[in-house]
Amino acid sequence: MSMTFDDLNLNTPLLTALDELGYTNPTTIQHRVFPVVMSGRDVCGIAQTGTGKTLGYLLPCLRQWKFSKDKSPQILIVVPTRELVAQVVATTKALTPYMSLIVVGVYGGVNISTQQAEVEKGVDVLVATPGRLYDLILNGAFKLKTIKKLVIDEVDEMLNLGFRTQLKNILDLLPQKRQNLLFSATMTEEVEKLIAAYFNDPIRVEAAPTGTPLENIIQTAYEVPNFYTKVNLLELLLTEDESMTKVLVFAATKKLADQLYEQLEAKFPGTAGVIHSNKEQNHRFNTVKQFKEGNYRFIIATDIVARGIDIAEVTHVINFDTPEVPENYIHRIGRTGRFDKKGIAITFITAKEKPLQEAIESLMKYQIPVQPLPVDLIISDELTEDEMPKVHMKTIQVKPAKKEDAGPAFHPKSAKNSKVNFVVRKKDRMMKKYGKPKTRGQKK
Repeated sequence: MSMTFDDLNLNTPLLTALDELGYTNPTTIQHRVFPVVMSGRDVCGIAQTGTGKTLGYLLPCLRQWKFSKDKSPQILIVVPTRELVAQVVATTKALTPYMSLIVVGVYGGVNISTQQAEVEKGVDVLVATPGRLYDLILNGAFKLKTIKKLVIDEVDEMLNLGFRTQLKNILDLLPQKRQNLLFSATMTEEVEKLIAAYFNDPIRVEAAPTGTPLENIIQTAYEVPNFYTKVNLLELLLTEDESMTKVLVFAATKKLADQLYEQLEAKFPGTAGVIHSNKEQNHRFNTVKQFKEGNYRFIIATDIVARGIDIAEVTHVINFDTPEVPENYIHRIGRTGRFDKKGIAITFITAKEKPLQEAIESLMKYQIPVQPLPVDLIISDELTEDEMPKVHMKTIQVKPAKKEDAGPAFHPKSAKNSKVNFVVRKKDRMMKKYGKPKTRGQKK
C-alpha cells in the first residue's frame, strides 16, 4: 500500500490545503526528506527536476513554523532564477491558505526600494535570488538573527551562474544556530566544498541518482544533417503531430532561440513564445503565463531559464540542440512526464553532436532510440557559417638562415662619417691659424 500525506506528521491546515490541491501521495524525495528535516538535522537532497522537491522542503519547514510577532523571516529560501522565486512563492501561498503566514519573493532586475518596503512590513518566509538578497541584507531590510531554516535550492545551477561569492557572503552573515537544507540535481566538487565549509554533518537523501532516465518519459532521437534541416523537421512535427499541445523547445544559445522564434512565429503566428535571460522580467512571466493557460502552443527556451519553469502537463520536450553538459539533458527532459503523467522527449542530433549523445547515453546507461527521418522532410542544402567546410591553405615553411651565415648587424661607417668629435682649445686653434699665440694684449 502506497504512503499518503496522512502518514506524515502534518497538521490540519497543511493537510486540508494538500487535499484541496489534489495531492494525496508524497513523492520519494518528499517522504524521505520529511522526517530528517523534522529531526532538526542538516539535509543534502539529491533530486532531479520534477520530483517534487519544492514540496519536499516546504512541508516540514511550514509544519515547524511558529507564529511570531517579529517582522523578520524565520525561513529563508535561496534559488537561482526569478522564475523559481515566483514558483516557490506561489507554492507556499497554495499550501498556507489556513495559516497566518506572510511569504515574500525578491529578485534582481526590478526596483529594490519597492521590495525593501515589502520586506520591512514583515515577512515569515523570504524567497530570494542571491544577488538581490545580499543587497537587501546590506541595506538592513531585515534582521538575520531570526532565521531558523535556510533552504538553498538548485545549488549546482546557482554556482554555474556565478553566484558563488554572494552565496558565501550570505552564509557567512547568517546566524550559526540554524538548520541548513540544500537541494541539487548533481553533486559537483564545488557543491561538496560548500557543504564541507558551511554544513553540520548533513544527512544525504537521494530520490533519483544523477543519470537515471525518467520512467514516465519516452525518449527518441532523429539524426539530421544540418541546422536548416532541424528547422524543417521541427516545423513538420509541429504541423503533423496534433498531440503536441504544450511543447518546450530547447535552444543552445539566446541568439539561436531568437532566430528560431522568428522563423516559427511566421509559420505558426500567435502560438509561439521565447524566453531567455536577456528578455525583461515582465516578458518572461507573461510568456510562461500564456503557455500555462494554453494560449501558446510552444515556447523556445535556454537551459538557464528552464530550471525555473514549472508547468504541469508539458506534452513534449524537443532538444533542438543536443546539450553539451550531459546532466542538462536530464533537467530538460524532466520538464515533461511530471507527477506520473507520460511525456515525450525528442532530440535532434547532427554528426558534430554525436559525441554529446554518447556522453548522455553513458551517463544514463540507456541508449536513446533513433527514429528514421519522416519521408516528407525537406533536407536542406543550406549551411550556416559554422557548418561551412573550412578551407585549409597549405602554409609553406620558409627556412630561417643559420646564425653563422648571417653577417654583422651593423656595417662599418664610411670614412666621411667616421669623424670623431673632440674639443679643441681656442689657444690651439689660434696657433694653427696664425702660427703664433694670439693674445688680447697686456692687462692694464
